[in-house]
Amino acid sequence: MGHITSRNHYENLVARLNRFPQGAPPSETLFKLLSVLFSEEEAQFVSLLPVQAFTADIASKRAKKPVEECETLLDGLASRAILLDWEKNGVRYYILPPPMAGWIEFSMMRVREDIDQHSLGQLLYQYMNVEEDFVRDLFFGSDTKIVRAFVNEEAIEVSKSDDNILEIMDYQRATHVINSSEHIGIGVCYCRHKMEHVGKDCDAPKEICMTFGNVADSLIRAGYARRVEKKECLDLLDMAYSHNLVQIGENSMNHVSFICNCCGCCCEALLAAKKFGTSATIATTNFLPNVHVDQCTSCQACVDICPMDALSFVDRVLTLDEDMCLGCGVCVRNCAFEALSLVEKKSRMITPVNGAHRVVLMAIDKGMLGDLMFDNSSLASHRLMAGVVNAILSMPPAKQLLANQQIRSKYLARMIEKL
Repeated sequence: MGHITSRNHYENLVARLNRFPQGAPPSETLFKLLSVLFSEEEAQFVSLLPVQAFTADIASKRAKKPVEECETLLDGLASRAILLDWEKNGVRYYILPPPMAGWIEFSMMRVREDIDQHSLGQLLYQYMNVEEDFVRDLFFGSDTKIVRAFVNEEAIEVSKSDDNILEIMDYQRATHVINSSEHIGIGVCYCRHKMEHVGKDCDAPKEICMTFGNVADSLIRAGYARRVEKKECLDLLDMAYSHNLVQIGENSMNHVSFICNCCGCCCEALLAAKKFGTSATIATTNFLPNVHVDQCTSCQACVDICPMDALSFVDRVLTLDEDMCLGCGVCVRNCAFEALSLVEKKSRMITPVNGAHRVVLMAIDKGMLGDLMFDNSSLASHRLMAGVVNAILSMPPAKQLLANQQIRSKYLARMIEKL
């Protein structure tokens, strides 16, 4: 009976995770993962927590536990970077981030001894890299992508000329994210750390994962990230450039909470893209490399350096696979013969204004907007209304309206900005 009760706690936690647009498909590996990271009591407690930010008082009402007991549980989870916490107007708020980029990633962002991190790394590899359900849902379950590529700023400068005037917005620059952040934290790269535990990591630097804002502050206080000033973070960005790493960050214009410095051999998103043969796992930049055939010496530097294997020689001519290209510009920066330059795409990528905008768009894509609007699944009235809203929004007229780019990008973004 105890084993059945224990399993039920973790099944309830999985159900809670999947009430958010970015969830975690169940599998035996996932249950093993959760049992490493959550005690039975924590699993049952977290399964009752709201999708949106909440206080200890709200958690107390949901869990039917004394506020003091809830505060102890919440602070313990925040100290292990499972929950994020922050203070506003003297009140402490908590939120359960999604699995990625969230508590799964945070679990490997430092070397720790409170859990068997070697076994955890192997479980994560099984769930992320061997099994396909999580990766498919994470990167292909919504038209709205959770991450976007940043353009290599040195490649932009190399590409500028009188007949090639490139427009790059502030939000497309990693340097702008760094310079505009109040809090900056540096942690261990989750992907390369995980790969280390299965003997598949590369020699790219590991302590180079960048977090910003309230997320950084929470991770720093929990000891999962190291607080740095802007100058050191910019130096780390230069180090990432020198190792030909690609900057992959949160898919939002404002309040970007993380930028990873990714290699093609370890990064979850890049590996998934190559596995499924498309860059649609990531919101690409607004640029593509243009090949100047007359200047190409066939040295293969760009082919070898491309993290997406998007460049190759076809009949001895350098050829770009646009479906695989991120538009990151790493190849342009590494061409010593000016045979590559970035040009703007004809159609621009639409980037959500902030994290809330992205989550709403993902909820629309997945038919889960009602679940966000009516967060309390313990109330029959909320479950009913969530079902009604989701059903209405899945009808052809409403679905077509919400698919309209103007509604998704401009009007919805303006509404969210006012919240």
